[in-house]
Amino acid sequence: MVFKRRDKRPVWKAVGGFFWPKGGWGRAALYVKHRLRRLPDPPHRIARGIFAGVFVSFTPFFGFHFFAAAFVAWVMRGNILASLLATFFGNPLTFLAIATISLQTGHFMLGKGGTLPEESHRSLGGKFIDAGNDFKQNLFALFNDDVAHWSKLHVFYDDVFFPYMIGGIIPGLIAGIACYYFSLPLLIVYQNRRKKRLKKKWDELKRKAALKDADRSDVDQEPEG
Repeated sequence: MVFKRRDKRPVWKAVGGFFWPKGGWGRAALYVKHRLRRLPDPPHRIARGIFAGVFVSFTPFFGFHFFAAAFVAWVMRGNILASLLATFFGNPLTFLAIATISLQTGHFMLGKGGTLPEESHRSLGGKFIDAGNDFKQNLFALFNDDVAHWSKLHVFYDDVFFPYMIGGIIPGLIAGIACYYFSLPLLIVYQNRRKKRLKKKWDELKRKAALKDADRSDVDQEPEG
């Protein structure tokens, strides 16, 4: 294939690249910033897209953030590409803080601060592992005589997924609105400056073209011999 890598990266390097991209997160953030500023759309539509991407970063729909951000941006009539780029707000450096805030907010909103069932006291990582084991076992149960078990998945949904989903709404709205109002004036200033630079270049090109036409006219009007 034309676009296939000649040197296939090992798995450990691909995983490492996810947590620490080539050039570091600072360079990645700089790239996203430049891409957002250069989008060919009015500032308010780009800012709406940024809101959508940041807001979706606070949801537990990992693997579907792009689709969810695009949908929210479409509903808000925002820039879809900006929403996809803004999902960069949720990255391996911020996921822990986002998850902690969302889960704590969700448990508070759902009143889950009291006594929980014994299996609900398992660690967060343990609940992920238990839910994964239940899912794998239930998948195999479709093809053999094993009995499907849903208890661990039920605990995961009650104690992790649902509180995360509910609790991410408020901090997601706060972060999204903050990013909207922070980015909007910057986008307006940048686009106005860019328009002035392009107009200046266009006027300079027209001036040079006019001088060339004038020189040609002078040459054509010179008497022969």
